[in-house]
Amino acid sequence: MREAVQHLGRRAAAEAIGTFFLVLIGTGAIVADGRSDGAVGIVGIALAFAFVILAMVYAIGHLSGAHINPAVTIAFWALGRFPAKDAATYVVAQCAGAVAASLVLGALLAPATYGETVPSVGTSQAFVIEALLSFALMFVVVAVATDERVTAGFAGLAVGLVVGFDVLFGAVLTGASMNPARSLGPAVAGGTWTAHAIYWLGPIVGMVAAAWVYELLRPAAAPRLVSRRDALGVAGPIDA
Repeated sequence: MREAVQHLGRRAAAEAIGTFFLVLIGTGAIVADGRSDGAVGIVGIALAFAFVILAMVYAIGHLSGAHINPAVTIAFWALGRFPAKDAATYVVAQCAGAVAASLVLGALLAPATYGETVPSVGTSQAFVIEALLSFALMFVVVAVATDERVTAGFAGLAVGLVVGFDVLFGAVLTGASMNPARSLGPAVAGGTWTAHAIYWLGPIVGMVAAAWVYELLRPAAAPRLVSRRDALGVAGPIDA
């Protein structure tokens, strides 16, 4: 029992560290953009989020699974692919890491803003956008994490790319959170709670839906070719 608790504690610590750097680097790029009169730009911010996700997936994926997102944890739990007894610990660790990152950012730079996610569109529109961005992210996560037919070794790259293009599209609309912890940290540090609920509900709804949709599609395979050769996809042969 004690060994199991220690093991979960180590995994939770990895989640906290991963989420800490996600928020520190991602929202730090937003802060740096503000301090440099836009020198970082939306592309630079998107790359910061993409690169830190890519790095953290490879750094802690084998330790904790690199969820670094409460909505990912909840979606895996809803799919039956993550133990219910561990889910709350993961979510608390992720949120603690995110809040710590924003507080450190505040102590270091005393920014006017902390990279808070505040929608520039209506609340209902923002909810749908966050759900759709999160759906795209989780759809890829479930594929690379649970389907042995996916090319091995590219999980970090695939997930990082999705985060990057989501930010490019959604940053000016909703902040492109896709992650309740990423929104929670800056909200706590900066005291801005505008429409905060959509940054929990949107990602959770979108990711749970994506997880179930992929599960429904999992049995799919391309039909056999007339030539009797294996069906091919971008990544190679497809099991039929």
